[in-house]
Amino acid sequence: MSVTDLTAAERERILAKAAHFSPPDYVLSDGRRDLVGLSREELVAEMDAFGEKPFRAKQLWHWIYHQGVRDFSAMSSIAKPLQEKLAERFIVGRPEVATDQLSKDDTRKFLFRFRDHEAVETVYIPDRREDRGAVCISSQVGCTLSCKFCHTGTQRLARNLSAAEIVGQFMAARDAYGEWPSPRGETPRLLSTIVLMGMGEPLYNYENVAKAMKIIMDNEGIALSRRRITLSTSGVVPMMDRAGEELGVNLAVSLHAVTDELRDEIVPLNRKYPIKEVIEACRRYPGASNARRITFEYIMLRGVNDSEADARALVKLIAGLPAKVNLIPFNPWPGSAYQPSTPEQLKKFAAIVMNAGYASPIRTPRGRDILAACGQLKSAMEKDAAE
Repeated sequence: MSVTDLTAAERERILAKAAHFSPPDYVLSDGRRDLVGLSREELVAEMDAFGEKPFRAKQLWHWIYHQGVRDFSAMSSIAKPLQEKLAERFIVGRPEVATDQLSKDDTRKFLFRFRDHEAVETVYIPDRREDRGAVCISSQVGCTLSCKFCHTGTQRLARNLSAAEIVGQFMAARDAYGEWPSPRGETPRLLSTIVLMGMGEPLYNYENVAKAMKIIMDNEGIALSRRRITLSTSGVVPMMDRAGEELGVNLAVSLHAVTDELRDEIVPLNRKYPIKEVIEACRRYPGASNARRITFEYIMLRGVNDSEADARALVKLIAGLPAKVNLIPFNPWPGSAYQPSTPEQLKKFAAIVMNAGYASPIRTPRGRDILAACGQLKSAMEKDAAE
């Protein structure tokens, strides 16, 4: 069997495993169906079964994803009798905002609860230098990866999120910031980018993540460019290839170590997909260039992976790749065994990487006071159960 065949087989194994954690089919108890999360083709089919022509799906798509309208009665291009019929059969849903916390640095964390009472955290991170920011979206309830430095990794995987639940996080954040088009054309654009860096491993829920991102990138809806979407993975190699081919969004890889021995310990997925295979997948990733660099995320753990020797090994490892390295100060959480690197060591590490020709920004911790920083997300219900 060839390497290509093995890769295809592994892809199928991953998708089959994901099916065990599938989200529920969201038909409400009263029989109505949520239109959010349906692809264009599915929306056309739904309207056909409803006795309506394909143009009706196009109208609904515009109202749902471009205008952000949730009430059929506000869809002015649709006649009132049909508005009423649609309201009897369908809804335009959103996750429930269970909690909404604002950090002293203006980072905002939402706990979104779904209809089966599962919940995830979603974070808006404003860019202080510009009038914009990123929405950090979750892809799973919990996580299977158990990275030793990550709070989310201590929460067991309950299930995957549906495309509706993934899209719904961004749409609900837009609701909160009033970012849907206004009649006077004065709508702000604070929520300018998406990072799939919240709870879960996106590539272990690939089908739903891909469907959601295609909806978000559709030019007649939310219309967010693929250049403004970053998918972060711990290195699910077979699905990295597929994501590059089918989505072409920016890629971020949670590397965090330069030897298999250490990465096996702190990122257990490395035992299945070791560093060499991950880096080779990065070299194959379509569209990677100096204009669209691959981002390597590197958590800085005091005395663990932050030496000058580690920095030099990192530079050697990524040599020739169009890349940048995000150095992430470790964000402590209750029960964690690690300490953040000292500021002096952070600067030494960054200087070595930068002098080798790679941008190596030290990420400013955001939202620490509300446990919204990198590696701190964990749904409140799981936290409460543990206390």
